[in-house]
Amino acid sequence: MFVTLEGPDGAGKSSQAAALAERLRAAGVEVVLTREPGGTALGERVRELLLRTDAPERTTLADALLFNAARQQLVEEVIRPALDAGKWVLCDRFADSTLAYQGYGGGVPLDDLRALARVATRGLVPDRTLLFDVPVEAGLARRSGGPSAELTRFELAERHDLAFHQRVRDGFLALAAAEPARWSVIDASHDAGAVTEEAWRGLEEWLVARSP
Repeated sequence: MFVTLEGPDGAGKSSQAAALAERLRAAGVEVVLTREPGGTALGERVRELLLRTDAPERTTLADALLFNAARQQLVEEVIRPALDAGKWVLCDRFADSTLAYQGYGGGVPLDDLRALARVATRGLVPDRTLLFDVPVEAGLARRSGGPSAELTRFELAERHDLAFHQRVRDGFLALAAAEPARWSVIDASHDAGAVTEEAWRGLEEWLVARSP
C-alpha cells in the first residue's frame, strides 16, 4: 500500500506520518517512511536547495522541475522497491504537493505539472492520500512559533504571502474533492492525538472497504 500525507504548511504531517508508521508497525505491518523532497542522497541535496531560506531565487516552474527530479529518484530508489517487496510506504508529500504549491499557488498550468509527474513517477499514484487540513493563519502561526531553523523559503519568502498559502490550501481541497475515493480530509486543527486517531480511522475504513 502506498499512502501519502499532504497538507498546507503547519498541518503537522511529519509528526502524523511518524505516528501512523509506528501504529502500523505495532500491528505487524512492514512500513517504509519517507519524505519529499528527500529520502535519497540526491533528494536530500535537492531539498536543501529548494527549502533553504538563503537559496537563490528561481521561477516557479524551476521549483517544479527540481521537486520532480527528487521525486523520480525517490520512486526508483525507495518507493517502487519497497512496494515490490510487499511493504507499505508512507510518504510525507508527493506529486499532489507540486500541484498545490506550484500549480494552484504559483500559477504553473496543472496539465503541465501532471505531465511532469507522470514522467517522474512512471505513472505511480498513491493508493490513499490523507489531507491534513488547517486554516492558513493557524498553520503559519504554528510554524512561526517553532524553531526558526525549521522554517523554509516557502514560509518566509516575500512572494509566498498569505494569499499564496490560501491558494495552496484551496488547491489541496479541490484535489481532494475531485478524487474522493483516494483522499481523506482530516481536520488537523485539533490536538495531535485526536488527529492521529482520525487519520487512523480513515485508513481503517478504506482498508475494510477494499477487503474481499
